[in-house]
Amino acid sequence: MIVRQHLFDQIQGVLARSRVVGLLGPRQCGKTTLARRIVPPDSLNYFDLEDPRHLQRLEHPMNALESLRGVVVIDEVQRRPELFQALRVLADRVPQPAKFLVLGSSAPDLLRQTSESLAGRIARVTMGGFSLADVGLENRERHWLRGGYPLSFLAEGDGQSAAWRRDFAQTFLERDVPQFGFSIPAAALGRFWTMVAHYHGQVWNGAEAARSLGIGQSLVRRYLDLLSDLFMIRQLPAWHANLKKRQVKAPKIFFRDSGLLHHFLGIRSEIELLSHPKCGASWEGYVIEEVLRVAAPDEAYFWGTHQGAEIDLVMIKDGRMLGVECKRVDAPRLTPSMRIALDDLKLERLVVVYPGSLRYSLADRVEAVPLAAVEAGLAGLFP
Repeated sequence: MIVRQHLFDQIQGVLARSRVVGLLGPRQCGKTTLARRIVPPDSLNYFDLEDPRHLQRLEHPMNALESLRGVVVIDEVQRRPELFQALRVLADRVPQPAKFLVLGSSAPDLLRQTSESLAGRIARVTMGGFSLADVGLENRERHWLRGGYPLSFLAEGDGQSAAWRRDFAQTFLERDVPQFGFSIPAAALGRFWTMVAHYHGQVWNGAEAARSLGIGQSLVRRYLDLLSDLFMIRQLPAWHANLKKRQVKAPKIFFRDSGLLHHFLGIRSEIELLSHPKCGASWEGYVIEEVLRVAAPDEAYFWGTHQGAEIDLVMIKDGRMLGVECKRVDAPRLTPSMRIALDDLKLERLVVVYPGSLRYSLADRVEAVPLAAVEAGLAGLFP
């Protein structure tokens, strides 16, 4: 049992100051487990909208909810969008006898409903699978290979982990996507998802993807946005500085979970991962997800020019502009791209995250930083 105390404390803190809290994240990432630590599943205050009995209880939502006290959990809330109108009324009561923790796996549905019905009343917490801080640095290689989905990471062997991710992807395509209201053939979306795996860590080329699949660019964009909205893919937008240089405008594409990436690339073991052509790109995406998780920036981008200069991650946090490079090498060195980025973007600091153990300076405002420093949060990366 891995206790995700930091997430538990975060949710409790947000509940203390907010009337309604939306906990967002992909299926099977552990949202329900966390919610059940706050409200036991056998409590009258717990509603799982995949349970027909709970759906029956909410047939008349005001009658079911208005008498409850304390924290009320509603899991998979996007299955009953009409609940948001009732939640608005209940959240406006003075005094407030109850607060509501709503869990959702579909970002667009939940965000649209909350923006229409619960504007100014809801705070959102987004979560993924296990982080490196959850599993410990000693489990870094297994975490990178298997990803953070609890049942994938905790499987008895790499083979069982790979089988779980295969079944997860199939269920996601055949059951979850239709349940979220998208009428897309599972086979077509599966082929697209596999293609995206080979774009991981690269600038997205929608026209090329459309030609390869024999479909229109608008449909390609729809598929990509769908996988992004369901927390499978991250589209990292390009940062545009006021420069005379031609800068890249298309986003970079990353799988949010390294284990799912490896499933679609056919990687089943650490040996296969280390010898795979996408090893470096996989490491880059893995580090970026860990950095974004702990740094929680206000804005996040990548930056690149058509002349070849590039920075993997540009973050804005509390008015600071910070850069991150991801290098799976023994001893990172200062590169021309780093010098150009420091000058052109006016970065306050730039760190190069690598899998070693020593922290050392590469130049003024540039440091090589071990991956272990990521566990210490933003202060550990950028003192």
